[in-house]
Amino acid sequence: MALRPAHVILKAVDAPAVGRFWAEALGWSAYSPGVTTYVGPAGGLVWPDPVAVGVDVVPVPEPRTAAKNRLHLDLATTSTSHQAELVARLKSLGATPADVGQGDVPWTVLADPEGNEFCVLEPREAYRDTGPIARMAVDCADPRAMARFWGEAMDWTLHEVTGERAVLRSAKGVGPYLEFLRTPGVKSAPDRVHLDLLPYPGDDEAAEVARLRALGATDLDVGQGDVPWTCLTDPEGHEFCVLAPS
Repeated sequence: MALRPAHVILKAVDAPAVGRFWAEALGWSAYSPGVTTYVGPAGGLVWPDPVAVGVDVVPVPEPRTAAKNRLHLDLATTSTSHQAELVARLKSLGATPADVGQGDVPWTVLADPEGNEFCVLEPREAYRDTGPIARMAVDCADPRAMARFWGEAMDWTLHEVTGERAVLRSAKGVGPYLEFLRTPGVKSAPDRVHLDLLPYPGDDEAAEVARLRALGATDLDVGQGDVPWTCLTDPEGHEFCVLAPS
């Protein structure tokens, strides 16, 4: 039994507009299978076995209020010129420079049209084959504890764990990394960005949820009502959902 990330949920007041931004940013396509705007590689959302970790933009009535999202995307580049060109293109699409206290660093911190931070990384060998999303970076207090929980929750391989960060990636060696980075501060608002996890075809959602609870996950009520997915938090309060595989 195991789970894998299906997509990154991003809440937005104008979900179609934010979805279009991310489709342009990633070189992917935006689809509207329902009330959300799904962004993924050409070919659409293949369910229940998606071909990539996509971005699903969910409409909400409330604008963002938190000082900084605890989960953000880092985009990969192949050269310094590619990095500069991508930053310029993203700004032309509506991205704005963001200051999260990064100081003098070789990457560029931007925000999407609704203020969600993301980074355009300088070229790094580790991310040369990830596709447009290099990593999903998560602020945390204890990377080792996150490695224990998420390493058991998912079938992804643990590549590194220290007091400063924990790094996981699909056992197939494809797609983005999931990295937990030790960061000061505590949760101050509901998560605007979170992961959705998906059982493999034939696996049982309820059994997976029970397994996660035994690992330390806690049930979460965000007013979701009667839905076919389960909302949980990990031991540090990061919100995530377990989807039904059908």
